[in-house]
Amino acid sequence: MTLSEKQKMLCGELYDCKDPELVDLRFRARRLMRLYNTSTEDQLDRRQELLAEILGHLGQGVWIEPPFYFDYGSFIELGDKVYLNVNCVILDCNRVRIGDQTMLGPSVQIYAAYHPIDAVERCAGPECAAPVTIGRQTWIGGGAIICQGVSIGDRTTIGAGSVVTKDIPSDVFAAGNPCRVIRSLKNG
Repeated sequence: MTLSEKQKMLCGELYDCKDPELVDLRFRARRLMRLYNTSTEDQLDRRQELLAEILGHLGQGVWIEPPFYFDYGSFIELGDKVYLNVNCVILDCNRVRIGDQTMLGPSVQIYAAYHPIDAVERCAGPECAAPVTIGRQTWIGGGAIICQGVSIGDRTTIGAGSVVTKDIPSDVFAAGNPCRVIRSLKNG
């Protein structure tokens, strides 16, 4: 059985982003993103309706400050009481899961998408994507970049401006470029 380009994308295989199904999904996402980002404070019910239409899973009490940018939206799963500040970008070419009560500062960028390192392969056009998981009660400081395939544990704090290229465990403060664990946040 041959996989569709969408299935390849979600399985972490090389895929063609120009595939008509994926192009249609991105056009749909762009339309919804534009509606969300131009909504006003007196349209809060409409914003929630749009988020429910955009996202793969929308927990209770989610708040996303516009503008908010994404590739598909449908591969983003947000737990309860998740907060995203202004200018957050999620390139959800694979699953992006964010746990309950997690907060993202302004201009946080999450990239499930990436390209082959080999120039010949990259120039041939196929892209790659790997899932990103952020745990519960986690704080991602403003301007942080979370790269493809990364998992960040529960109750962890990522310092502002950090570039997270590798998994970060639960209950730590991590920062830097590349991001590394600075200290434990466990009591006792």
